Amino acid sequence: MPTVAVLGSVNLDIVAKAAKLPAPGETITDAELHSFPGGKGANQALAAQRLGADVTLIGRVGDDASADTALALLRDGGVDLTSCKAVPGKATGTALIAVAPSGENQIVVAPGANRSLMPDDLDLPDADALICQLEVPVDTVAWAARHYDGYFCVNLAPAMRIDVAVLQRADLIVVNETESEWYGATLAACSGILATTRGAGTATLAKGGEVIAEATPPVVDAIDTTGAGDTFTAALTVALVEGMSPGDALRFACAAGSLATTKMGAQTSLPTREEVDACAE
Repeated sequence: MPTVAVLGSVNLDIVAKAAKLPAPGETITDAELHSFPGGKGANQALAAQRLGADVTLIGRVGDDASADTALALLRDGGVDLTSCKAVPGKATGTALIAVAPSGENQIVVAPGANRSLMPDDLDLPDADALICQLEVPVDTVAWAARHYDGYFCVNLAPAMRIDVAVLQRADLIVVNETESEWYGATLAACSGILATTRGAGTATLAKGGEVIAEATPPVVDAIDTTGAGDTFTAALTVALVEGMSPGDALRFACAAGSLATTKMGAQTSLPTREEVDACAE
């Protein structure tokens, strides 16, 4: 069983399922409202745990009632939350998510306590892999890249400026097609594997500018795409650390990401190892 540490965000997702996504200035009525635990870091941590890893989450929540809700599925799922601490006077991060019938979404995040995840009070566990994303301060991610010496994955989402040394250090970088366009030539600094997802289209792994694996996600009845990219990131990291070939690892990750779209909510939709193995065959 691989050990995985995830340094990242913890949010409460407020989800409105609407007839369509609003255009700028447009109001959509008659939406169904739901709330779910979320945050890219929390989603990736629980996804990796469900896929067979032993996971520790390094994060920050507020000292409010939302924190218990945001951490509930992680706690129930067996993720080690020793390094996930409450910050006095801060609110737990919140994501406002609109979801269309197609499963496509729009997301606005109020980071709250996630911005308090700073290097001066961090201890990185001795894990086989470390996964980071960019819903926490980028300086903290850069610090982790310098101080962690195991398999290092960074999901460059949401897209923002980051020290090129992080890209040079990473064993695995994960982006979607929008993020890939945003970073552009900067991604050439990646010295490890660059994974690019394209929704229901073909995902690729590249190294040194050469494509080393391609896979198309299995066709599913998508309901909500929230968390699909986080599931893909966690699954790909777990698979590569376990020693799967790039091709097998990519197929495994595509299957996991697809299955995560078949239920509402990010963490409530995360598949088990058995489900992903069956789908990836």
